[in-house]
Amino acid sequence: MLPLLLASSSPYRRELLARLQLPFTWAAPDIDEQRQDEEPALELVKRLARQKAEALANSHAQHLIIGSDQVAVLGEQILGKPHTFDKACEQLLAASGNHVTFLTGLALLNTRTGHCQVDCVPFTVHMRELDLPRIERYLRAEQPYDCAGSFKCEGLGVSLFQSTHGCDATSLVGLPLIRLVDMLLKEGVSLP
Repeated sequence: MLPLLLASSSPYRRELLARLQLPFTWAAPDIDEQRQDEEPALELVKRLARQKAEALANSHAQHLIIGSDQVAVLGEQILGKPHTFDKACEQLLAASGNHVTFLTGLALLNTRTGHCQVDCVPFTVHMRELDLPRIERYLRAEQPYDCAGSFKCEGLGVSLFQSTHGCDATSLVGLPLIRLVDMLLKEGVSLP
């Protein structure tokens, strides 16, 4: 098996990938993550996932490189990482009682062959009706400012959900393991 490299500095993605019990290393890719003019969210995450994998290809020859990127979409609006308390309040107030769809782009690049598999895995969360005091309590407790959509589903953020819908819950955290396993199997990786 070629060595496995996760093109991400995300501790959430590292924790997810570790579930597969495969040895891997990780490195942060240096790419411009700006959305191109009127680029659909689906195309944005697929492009960024691929670019993250490709950004490390020269320095990691003979590797399988995993790239991933995620955005949250509310209606037609892309919700990025809030970075601040006020922006997180704004995002959660807008999401209150609505459906938020998380699009997670995934790429697996074989640097030996140049073959790159790319896909996008959606996951939808229907949010509870949320008032400002509840949102503020949540944000102070969990501080999810580095998470698209302003919550951590693997923590207290799940208390904000009414329901979820999708084929792979790990995509909500940022690395769709079911789809990744499909890709790894196509590259000859042995998994149980």
